[in-house]
Amino acid sequence: MSDRKQFITVMVVAALFVSWIGWRGFEVISLNDQLMADKTVASYPYQHRVLRVEGGTAVISSLRSHSVSTQQALSAVFPSMRHLADTHRDWQRAERELAQVQARAGDIILATSGVNRVRWELDENWYHLQSMKSRYNTAF
Repeated sequence: MSDRKQFITVMVVAALFVSWIGWRGFEVISLNDQLMADKTVASYPYQHRVLRVEGGTAVISSLRSHSVSTQQALSAVFPSMRHLADTHRDWQRAERELAQVQARAGDIILATSGVNRVRWELDENWYHLQSMKSRYNTAF
């Protein structure tokens, strides 16, 4: 094969790859726009967002995981609740609200064509940023 044909082949493959990456980014942006268009999801203090799409699975950020309890997550979102007893009704109300918002975010994404499954992933970056904010605010 001549140098010119090899060059054209490499450029076509590169263009297809860049297009595929661009499409995946557009898909994530579009899904996140849908989440922000919903008043319930958009008004919640923690912003659930699609991190990536893997085949038909949308990976969505979450405050909860096996290693982070709901109460730990809610303490990060609502620091004023930290002093309340574990049995206080505000905890129960906050737990219900978080569960409802997260379920609604999942339903919005599942209603999108091409997405048939949602997987939740702990938003470690959010916790890291919250920790940095806390340290910054106490330093001044």
